[in-house]
Amino acid sequence: MPENLRFYDLRQTGNTLAADTGAKLEDLMVRVGQSSERAQLIYQHSTAKHQRKPAEGIDAEVRARQQEAAQAKRAKEV
Repeated sequence: MPENLRFYDLRQTGNTLAADTGAKLEDLMVRVGQSSERAQLIYQHSTAKHQRKPAEGIDAEVRARQQEAAQAKRAKEV
């Protein structure tokens, strides 16, 4: 192991990776033994990968609603 590796680094990385799987805040708190949300958020970092997930979900929802609206409009025109 690298000499400069700290337990804190492993805890932070593990927590961020767990959050990237979609784990809920309370689950993450239990996992690392945090008693407060504030303490948990110190160890949890946002990643570009994690930010893409909600963006992709929002995009899919908007596209689905646009398609539904277009289909409803066509149905009324017939």
